[in-house]
Amino acid sequence: MTVAYGPICQIAWVTEDIEATEQLLSKQFGVGGWVRMPNIEFGPQTCRLHGEPADFTAHISLSYSGDMQLELIQPVRGDSIYTEFLARSGPGLHHVCFEPGDFDAAVASAQEQGLPIVQEGEMSGGLMRFAYMDGASAGVPYIELGKFSPEIRAMFEHIKTAAKGA
Repeated sequence: MTVAYGPICQIAWVTEDIEATEQLLSKQFGVGGWVRMPNIEFGPQTCRLHGEPADFTAHISLSYSGDMQLELIQPVRGDSIYTEFLARSGPGLHHVCFEPGDFDAAVASAQEQGLPIVQEGEMSGGLMRFAYMDGASAGVPYIELGKFSPEIRAMFEHIKTAAKGA
């Protein structure tokens, strides 16, 4: 069975200083209109790390370069693939996100292909679902699959508009 993973919709970095990374991308590369969401909580009821309940907090900042969403993640509390990444390799490019038409089929297909799910969960009462797979053997630390509700898509469009106006 061939599953379409969809287009790449996001490139993300993990950083120890979200403001400094925003400034670098804004001043050097013209990315503007960052929307920062401080202290986003991922709880053990809706998130798993290495198959176990996860409880962590991160600052997240979003912007766009053209139609490509850029995400910055600064871990604040708890264990996550973000803290593991910083401990292993320091700040840097963390993942690309694909948006498959059938999220569940894409996750199942990835697992069948031997890509283990490292972290998964949902946010905002199920308005967004995500699954991260280890992509290091293919040259990218992680590959994320995302499923976004109409409400989350509307928020993304608002951020994209703000980025164009910056």
